[in-house]
Amino acid sequence: MSDAYSGSGVDLDAAAKVVSLIGDLAAGAKRSEVREGVGGFAGLFDLGDGRLLAAATDGVGTKIEIARQARRLDTVGIDLVAMCADDVVCTGAEPLFLLDYLAIGEVVPEDVAAIVAGVAEGCRRAGCALLGGETAEHPGVMAPDEFDLAGFCVGLVEEARLMGPHRVAEGDRLVGFASSGLHSNGYSLVRSAMLEPGTFLLGETPEGLDRPLVDELLEPTAIYAPLVLELARQDRIAAIAHITGGGLVGNIPRALPEGLGAEIDPATWPVPQIFGIVGRAAGASREDLRTTFNMGLGMVLIVRPDDEAEVVARAEARGIAAFAIGRVVPGTGVAFLDG
Repeated sequence: MSDAYSGSGVDLDAAAKVVSLIGDLAAGAKRSEVREGVGGFAGLFDLGDGRLLAAATDGVGTKIEIARQARRLDTVGIDLVAMCADDVVCTGAEPLFLLDYLAIGEVVPEDVAAIVAGVAEGCRRAGCALLGGETAEHPGVMAPDEFDLAGFCVGLVEEARLMGPHRVAEGDRLVGFASSGLHSNGYSLVRSAMLEPGTFLLGETPEGLDRPLVDELLEPTAIYAPLVLELARQDRIAAIAHITGGGLVGNIPRALPEGLGAEIDPATWPVPQIFGIVGRAAGASREDLRTTFNMGLGMVLIVRPDDEAEVVARAEARGIAAFAIGRVVPGTGVAFLDG
């Protein structure tokens, strides 16, 4: 577990235990159509006729607190869609629609409209519909300007096109898509190390950045779904890992079958300056950072060796920097070549 992250109040070991306990509970609430439940990037539900629904739910986490403090409410909705839709697309499914849930201390129509505008923009970027949602006012429980945002996304995939560990073989290559920064994970560590002690102010520009810290922290999470779908439909992908909570170390193994691990060369992609700034402020080790943050890679695709160069080129053509970062090897987990 990341020592730095646990020091900020986030217990990853407890979170892992929760997933296990919930999986046991969900096992008692199944239908025969359930193909994959708790624990994957998305749950799978068999519709018959070779079609599967893929569904994922998530929130934006404590990045919301940065938005609240800065009074910039129109981007965290993009983050919400990214967290949900890009989990769904890890199965190869096309995200069809999203519903959102907004809990807020006091309904100020302009604030609610700004938040939902971000959700709508995220849906446009992901190519899915904003089908509906719920806004709940919580006076006396939340401060008037406090809010939380969550949602879920549903997609559709043909069984023959389902992505996942069953497609992966030894020798396959790993291609990483550049992140737009921190995305939506690790903000409890960011706040406890950088903001709450007063080490940095949101309006200042720390050394190493070319813009104010608030702009860096509120940069919306990249949405990769349209590009991933294009590649999946051309049969150029075996499996996909969305690099969210747990970082590279926690998420890449979720796309690998038993008996296979990943070997990664960290020298193959540039790590944005913000990760080093957070790491120094938190006194975090390299291992801490890799188990907390995406370290500059928002999504990792596992592809056949013959497709590696084409996948990189297709991403670059779409304006997404992509890097050949490693390969699938016998073993377990993720091994970094820098030790």
